[in-house]
Amino acid sequence: MTFVVTDNCIKCKYTDCVEVCPVDAFHEGPNFLAINPDECIDCTLCEPECPINAIYPEDDVPAGQEHFTALNKELAMAWPVITVRKDALPDAKEWENKPDKIKLLER
Repeated sequence: MTFVVTDNCIKCKYTDCVEVCPVDAFHEGPNFLAINPDECIDCTLCEPECPINAIYPEDDVPAGQEHFTALNKELAMAWPVITVRKDALPDAKEWENKPDKIKLLER
C-alpha cells in the first residue's frame, strides 16, 4: 500500500510531510505535491505531518478522490523529488479545505 496526496493539497502545498519521509517519495509541482507509490514504504510518518489532512492511505482515499492515486504516480514520474521543507504557497490559508480544486492543479 502507498499513501496518496489528495485535492486539499492543491494551491496550499504545505511541505511538512517531506522532511519525515525516509525514502524521498515526495515530488514537487508548482502547486501540489505527489507521492511516488513505487518509493513509498507505507511508514505512515507523512500523514500526521500534513496540517490540512491532504494525505491518506491508498485504501482510505475519500470517496470521489480515488483518481488521485493514479495522478500521484503520473506526476511523481514527471516532477523532481523534494526532501526539504519549504514555505507554503503565499495564499495557502485561503485555499485550505476548499473542495474540487483539481481544475486548479498546475502541471
